[in-house]
Amino acid sequence: QVQLTESGGGSVQAVGSLRLSCVVSGDFSTIRRMLWFRQAPGKAREGVASISMASEHTDYDVSVKGRFTISQDNASHMLFLQMNSLQPEDTAKYYCAADDRQWLLTLFPTEYRTWGQGTQVTVSS
Repeated sequence: QVQLTESGGGSVQAVGSLRLSCVVSGDFSTIRRMLWFRQAPGKAREGVASISMASEHTDYDVSVKGRFTISQDNASHMLFLQMNSLQPEDTAKYYCAADDRQWLLTLFPTEYRTWGQGTQVTVSS
């Protein structure tokens, strides 16, 4: 029984930065993969960045590669997304997700068993 709670969203100007956090409650040790995904109004869910908890290998959507960094901290049971050089097209509600499987389609939100409630990110030009 894992629960995820996101925070850190807000409104920023283009080329600004935000750091999103996701706190994991429950048995953190059962999680093998985590994901940040986003959804803008009228658009499909889009996987942003994924991390393997064991190896810390990461996958990024092409649209954020080089700008966003996903990381996790075992001590605090948290997942982070550092977002730099934000652009208006990054505006969306951002969610974290977790799964107990190592092998899955890493950037597909529907692959993950547990989702958080999301945090809004708005980037203005």
